[in-house]
Amino acid sequence: MHRSAPRLARILACATVPVVLVAGCSSGSDKKDDKNAGGSARPGSPSASPTVAAAKFSKLPDVCSTLSGKTVDDLVPKAQNKKGKALPSADTNTSASCLWSGLDKFDYRSLTVSLKLFRSDPGLGSGDKRAGEYAAQQASRAATAGKVTDPKTEKVAGIGDEATTVSTKEKKDGDDFRDQTVVVRTANVVITLQYDGAGYETAKAPDAADLLKDAKSAAKEAVGAIGKGAKTGA
Repeated sequence: MHRSAPRLARILACATVPVVLVAGCSSGSDKKDDKNAGGSARPGSPSASPTVAAAKFSKLPDVCSTLSGKTVDDLVPKAQNKKGKALPSADTNTSASCLWSGLDKFDYRSLTVSLKLFRSDPGLGSGDKRAGEYAAQQASRAATAGKVTDPKTEKVAGIGDEATTVSTKEKKDGDDFRDQTVVVRTANVVITLQYDGAGYETAKAPDAADLLKDAKSAAKEAVGAIGKGAKTGA
């Protein structure tokens, strides 16, 4: 069969090119077929699974060891148990609380440290994000819990990654209580420190500003204990 010179030259040229370029050497009819084939539906590639940043901490430290004996003595004189009372928890690796309380003559003090750890989850977000949301909820609860009055909420710097203090008043059985709560997020762990005081009988109610100052100092200490004692890793 007779072939035109241009077509013959084209076929010979294509015989020497690398395989990856052979598609470019097809005839006009081949190009038409390729065009038709390109119009057919192709299965889409599977979408990538969502990823989140790994959580810094994977396990909580002993909650009753987050405050030193000196701090307990200063904040809770005559504490019933200086080592603290661990409150019930289904899993102390992710949620734990410790209570100290004491009565020095007619001056009552109660101190609670609660820890909550959040792991990163592709469906729920990073541990830090989840912890931040929980911290906001804790601050809101502290300002509205029970029959508290005169709530004062304030963002504070210098304690963990973010911190909020909540000061309230409450009357229990005729006695005036001053309640101070410090909610702190450090990475993917939330610390909720509650410090309450009251004066029974002839004793005066404690100064709220002094209680808050002590509560913030104790919260800073707890943040340091998390950094040293919590197990790191996602």
